[in-house]
Parts: sequence; C-alpha cells; structure tokens
Amino acid sequence: MRANYRMQRLYVEADLFKDQPVEANAGQFNYLANVLRLAEGTEILLFNGRHGEWRASLTYPTRKKILLTPLEETRPQPEAPDLVFLFAPLKVGRMDYLIQKAVEMGAGLLQPVMTQHVQGKITSLERLEANAVEAAEQCGILAIPTIAPPQKLKTLLDTWPADRRIVFCDEDSATNNPMAALSAISETKLALLVGPEGGFSEEERALLRGLPFVTAIPLGPRILRADTAAVAALAVLQATAGDWR
Repeated sequence: MRANYRMQRLYVEADLFKDQPVEANAGQFNYLANVLRLAEGTEILLFNGRHGEWRASLTYPTRKKILLTPLEETRPQPEAPDLVFLFAPLKVGRMDYLIQKAVEMGAGLLQPVMTQHVQGKITSLERLEANAVEAAEQCGILAIPTIAPPQKLKTLLDTWPADRRIVFCDEDSATNNPMAALSAISETKLALLVGPEGGFSEEERALLRGLPFVTAIPLGPRILRADTAAVAALAVLQATAGDWR
C-alpha cells in the first residue's frame, strides 16, 4: 500500500495503539503549532518504525501541549529493507544529503566506513538518525534504517559474512557500464560500498578486488562526486539486483 502524501507525517518514539494519545515533544509542538499552525481536530499520520502508520487526531489540552490520538491503522509495518549501505563519511552538508538519499533509495542499515582517504568524520550518530527520520517522514517510509557506529574498512571486511555480496564503486574500472557485473550477481543479500571524496587507495582497491564476496562496478565515463555516485549506484543496484526488479 502506497503512502498518503496529502497528509502530514510525523515520526514518534512512543508505542502506537488505537485511542492511546501520544504527547508531542517540544520540537514537534513548535513544528505543528507554530510552523504548520495546525488547528484542533486536524488529522495527521504517525509512525514509529515498529507499529505501522496511524491516522491520528490532534488536540490542544493546554496552550503548550499537543496530544496526538491514533484513530486507525492506515498501513501495517513492513519488514525492514535488507540492503546495507556502506559509506565513507563526507563533509557535513553533503553527508546529510547522502543519508537522506540512501534512506529514500531503500537502505536498511547505514554503516560509516573509515578509509585511508576519508575527509569527513562522524561526530554524532544522532545527526545521522535525524536525517534518516526526516527522509522517512517526507517519503512515506515506515522502517527507519539502523545506523551503526563507524568501522575501519579492513576491520569491516575481516568480519564480513560471506553470504552478503558487497558491490563497490571502482572509479578505475576498465569499462563504463555496470550492468554486466550487476546482472551476474546471484546473491539476494547485498551491500553497496561508496568511497570517500578522494577515492579508494590502491591498497584498498587491491584488498576489495581480492575478496570473493566483492563485485566492482564502474559508474559511467564521468567523474562523480561521492554523494552523486552513491545515488547513481543505489539506483542501478536496485534496478538490476535489488527490490526494483
């Protein structure tokens, strides 16, 4: 069932059950009351990543308090997407964009990976989580991706499960077309690895190419920025080997 994009959607942490009011927190109160200026009785959609999506009615029991009362479930909770998105951290503004687009494109786990040429850093997992929630609110997504703490690339690869194939964007591939390599993938468990703005080192490329559970793909004849490459790679991966098929 597709999302209703005509109604305002709001992520809440509380459990969602029929006729059990949820109190908006301070930030949500300001957004609903002062930014959107929603009137008493307005209906919005609530989700928490666990109990599906609910149509809820808004009330003001006091001037400084909003209660959101679930009325009926509009969509059941789906299974979380299985795609793992591995990414080298970027500078803050571009990393915000990267997280939002990965969520929109169906990533179920977001894993920061520290590479030799990485230029960004993870200072707050909460910021990544906030961007993931914002993307979910705007795009009708019910399953909030898990965000894992950063890991070094070699450490990650040393403990990687052999039944999940990693597709990595190799800027030095001999061809421009990723379709042949992606079409040859038989595994259903997939991960996408996107490198930093400076690209993978020769040592990292040799390490990745030497692993039996890794597939290297190119992304066309042009040099792409890391955030652009991530969106392009997610699209072709989902179309050829993921959940767009």
